[in-house]
Order: sequence, then structure tokens, then C-alpha cells
Amino acid sequence: MPGTALRPLLAITQGDPAGIGPETLAKLVLQEDSAERPYRPLLIAERAAFEPLHRRLPALPWDRLHFLGTAPSPAELEALDPALVPVLDPVAERRTVEPGKPGPQEAHGALAALDAGIALAKEGSVAALVTAPVAKEVIARHRLPGFVGHTEYLAEACGLSRYGRDYLMAFLAPELQVALLSTHLPLREALSRVEPGLLLEALECLSRHGGGRIAVAGFNPHAGEGGLLGWEDAELVAPAVAQARRHGLDVHGPESADSLFARARSGQFDWVLALYHDQGLIAVKTACFGTATNWTLGLPFLRTSVDHGTAFSLAGLGVADERPLAAVVAATLELLGGSLPRRRAQLAEPAAST
Repeated sequence: MPGTALRPLLAITQGDPAGIGPETLAKLVLQEDSAERPYRPLLIAERAAFEPLHRRLPALPWDRLHFLGTAPSPAELEALDPALVPVLDPVAERRTVEPGKPGPQEAHGALAALDAGIALAKEGSVAALVTAPVAKEVIARHRLPGFVGHTEYLAEACGLSRYGRDYLMAFLAPELQVALLSTHLPLREALSRVEPGLLLEALECLSRHGGGRIAVAGFNPHAGEGGLLGWEDAELVAPAVAQARRHGLDVHGPESADSLFARARSGQFDWVLALYHDQGLIAVKTACFGTATNWTLGLPFLRTSVDHGTAFSLAGLGVADERPLAAVVAATLELLGGSLPRRRAQLAEPAAST
């Protein structure tokens, strides 16, 4: 058994308390053998989010959850019975959570958990921050207008540019690693952000944090077909690639996106930089739906997440699959060890979906 002092402490947030996040957290940590676990979990979740699950999952050892009043010190964690799982309740209110029915209180709880996790990660109290899915629309409607997702919220909390490319959303899947130039934007707006300066910033960020051979996906079909299918590849993408190569980066493109991801999976490239969200995520989720790792590049701490959503239709039924979260934890430990989790064995298709 590894000593607890040698095992990294991972803060794992609940996501939306009315989604499947709390169930996947509970299944992961309460079914693991604490003596064999290669990390120490610190759940950041509301007691109220777990209570509706007790009836559906009576076999889980719920008494192993140890709720804390405040963020624990290293000494307090060391003194804790290793069979117990510490839980920091970021709201600490007695209330009722209805699985599958998010509202203002759930938006508050999701952000409170995320804020607590960010604070712990920024001060270095945890080795990494792992986040369960939140509902962007619920948070934007009830709590924070303009909220578009974890990535931008984390970047802003760390003082990074909201519209620059000093951070990137990236995904690690078996045999495929993809970063996104932009995240959750309408397609028309995302394409308007494809410009040489931002592309060069993104390539420098990806090279700095990911490394290896990088291919840039084309803007148009067949990367413009020599101008026959559009001018953007030659005038917007190619100059950024050329400038990156002059800076010593191993960058290629623009490459025709219809074959690029298959070429990357075969080993021709280590990374693909996709120009907009679905260009990259369709490939990732086709290759590995539910078990890819979302990794935010550029933050001052390691943050990872699952690649699925809140799955409100499954919440509270006791059928959510914790394997995607387990895959993310495994990838997080590999990243902490200094290696990219390439070539991970693909898991069976999970029950939980967006």
C-alpha cells in the first residue's frame, strides 16, 4: 500500500447537483479499495446531492463519506481514517435536490463547488482539479449570464485572456489528441475567430503544453482545394502555420479535415488543432464517446474533466456509469506523472450520455 503522503490529492467537483455527477463520484470512490487507490480523493459536493441516491443505491457504503465543515489542512487529511472519503460541502445547506430537475439552487451549488475547487488548486492544496459536468444553460439563466462553460470560467479565474489563445480546450482519446481553437460559440462566430494571430497563439500554447507534431485542420473542404473551394485556408491558416514553423514549432497544414483525424490516429501527428468545436469533437466522440479526457491547457494547475454532459434524464435512477470519470482520473494521474495518456485502452460504451 502506498503511503498517503505519496499519493496525489485530487479535488473532484460535483458538477450540477441534479445531474449524474454526484452519482458517478459516489460510485467511483465508494466502490474503490482505498488501500489500493493510487490517489486521495477530496470530493467537493453537497450532502443534499447525495441524499436522493441512498434509496436507489443502498449497497454503497454511504457512511464512508466524511463531511467537512471547512477545507481540510494537510494534517487533517493525514489524520483521517483512510477508509473514509473526505467531502467538502460548498453550500452546507439542508435542502432537497430533485435529480433531473435543475434550478437556481443547483446553478449556485455547481458554481460554489467549482469556485472551491479553483481556490484549492490555485493555492496548491491539491495536485489537480477534476470536474463533473455542469449545465451551461442552467447557470447562464439562473446565476451567471454569459456563462459558456468550465473552460472560460477557469481561464478568467486564473487571469487568462477571455478571447486570446493563451489557454485551450483539449481532449485526450485513445490514439487521438485534439485541441480546439475556440470552444462553445455559434459556428458563424467561431469561424470569424479564425485569423493568423489567434492561430499562432494557439499553436504556441499547444506546442508549449502538448508538444509533438501538430496538424492544423483546414477551414474549407479539402483545405480549400488550392483556392477552388475558398480562400480562407491560403490567407488565414497557412500564414499562421508558416510563422509557427519559423518559430521552430513542428506544425503542418492546413490539412484536409475529412482525413486528418484518421491520419492522426494512425500516428502521423501527435495533435490536431481543430478550428471550431464540432470539427474536433465529432472526431473525438466518434473515436471514444464518453471516455475521453477534457484537459484545459494553459492553466497554472492541472484541470481535467469528463467529455459527457449532465444527463439529466438518467439522474437519480442509479444507472449512471462511473467509468468515464475513472478514465479521467487515470489520465489525470498520468499527466501528473509527466506523460500524455496516449494509446489508452478504450472502455466499453458507457450508459451515461449527454
